[in-house]
Amino acid sequence: MRSRTGLTVRSFTPARAGELPPVLLVHGFASDGVQDWVETGIARALTEAGRSVIVPDLRGHGSSPAPSAAREVDAPGLVTDLVTVLDEAGADTFDVVGYSLGARLAWELPEAAPGRLRRAVLGGLSPAEPFEAVNVQELHQAVADGTEPTDPLTSAITNLVLTHEARAAGLALCVEGLRSTPFTPRSWSGRTPPVIIVGKDDAMARGIERVLDLLGAGELITVAGDHHEILGGAAFRPTVLEVLAR
Repeated sequence: MRSRTGLTVRSFTPARAGELPPVLLVHGFASDGVQDWVETGIARALTEAGRSVIVPDLRGHGSSPAPSAAREVDAPGLVTDLVTVLDEAGADTFDVVGYSLGARLAWELPEAAPGRLRRAVLGGLSPAEPFEAVNVQELHQAVADGTEPTDPLTSAITNLVLTHEARAAGLALCVEGLRSTPFTPRSWSGRTPPVIIVGKDDAMARGIERVLDLLGAGELITVAGDHHEILGGAAFRPTVLEVLAR
C-alpha cells in the first residue's frame, strides 16, 4: 500500500493476533523492506508469533519515491515519515526493530512519538555517523558523470550507490541529508532501554560500548558475522523474537 507520505508500506497480519503491539521494521541504507525483513524471514517469524508487522521502504529506497531535496531525507525527515506510517496504521503503541540506518532512525522514535514505543531492537548500530566524512559534492558529481572521487570512503559509498542505477541520485541525496544531521547518541527517552545487536566482525559497530555507557542501561548482544551478514544469520531472528516477547 501507499502511505500518504508516498512511501510503500507492507503490512503483515498474523492468523491469530496476540495482545502485544505491532512491530515496525526499518531497513538499512541502500536496502529495502523486502530485502532486510521479508527475504530474511523475520517478518514471517513475527507474524507466526502473533505480531502484526509494518514494513515501510524509506524515502529514496525500494519502491518508495525518490527525494527531490536532501532535506526530505535528513534524519528528522525520515523519522517524520516513520511516525506518519505508524499513525496511519493506528499504532498507538509499537515495538521497533531497525538495522543499520534503520537502527539510527529508531533511536529518534521515543522523542518523535512520545510514550508510544514499548521495546526497541537496534541491529548493526554505528556509534558515529558513517556519512560524516563523505564528500557529498564529489558523490553527486560521480553519480552525474562518473568522475571518480578522490578519497576512499566517498569512492566506496559512490560504488554502493551506483549499483542501484536509477535510484543512485536519490540515494546520494540521502547521504547528503544524513550527513547534515549526524547521529549523536544521547540519553534514551523510551520506556525501556534498547537491546543492541552487533556482529562480532562488524567494523561499523566498533566502539558501540560507548553508547551503552551513555545509556547507563540497555543490553548489548554480539553475534557471529559482519555488518552484511547478521541479518540473515542464525542468531539475529531468534534474538529479536525473544526480546520482543518480553
